[in-house]
Amino acid sequence: MPVPASLLAQLPLLASLPQVTTAHLAHHASARAFSKREVVLHKGGEGSALCFLVEGRLQAVDFTVDGREVGLYFVDPGDYFGDVSVIDGQPQPVFVTAVLRSQVVFVPRELIRPILFGNARVAETLCGNLATRLRQNTSQRRILGMSNPIQRVCAQLELLLATSKDGTLWVRNAPTHQELAIMINASRETVTRVFQLLQGRGVVERNGTDLRVDDADFLRDMAAGRAQPER
Repeated sequence: MPVPASLLAQLPLLASLPQVTTAHLAHHASARAFSKREVVLHKGGEGSALCFLVEGRLQAVDFTVDGREVGLYFVDPGDYFGDVSVIDGQPQPVFVTAVLRSQVVFVPRELIRPILFGNARVAETLCGNLATRLRQNTSQRRILGMSNPIQRVCAQLELLLATSKDGTLWVRNAPTHQELAIMINASRETVTRVFQLLQGRGVVERNGTDLRVDDADFLRDMAAGRAQPER
């Protein structure tokens, strides 16, 4: 599927590039639609392109030695992924799967790699995003080390919090109970029970695909182990 240059110009990583460069990349880029649960990138696959999510939502996942699925991070529209293999030339380190019907743009590695290193603004954005992902992965490992599943759920939700303009705290495009379960190494049933507790206490409230957090202090205290659920 052809990719319009105007689409690439809207992507945060590429927005600072000259129009002629964006047009050249678009001419050689390709787009593909993925159905829900379809694998976009395979672990061990060749890093032949830098990928951009245009529509939908993706999740990076891996598997433990005993076959359990582990959710690592989400990819939202405008984000890029597959960058680690583009940078070091090694195989893809994780699977990336569609959690919603998604559209992805692929920009060939041989074209995008010189830009990643040769354009100062692009390189700064790339390094900043890699640092953010490293910090997220560090936080994710800390969460997996918590013994209490209620604490793990609250810590994961705290990690996903965002503040709206009016000061309300949200988890935008909140993970499903199953998606959250694989991120914190718990069963879906356990996550559902924790949500029932949090909603019953007025800590969180579902609003469409988003989750509004009405008692952030309790959520943070639970995540830090400073509070216990009421019996």
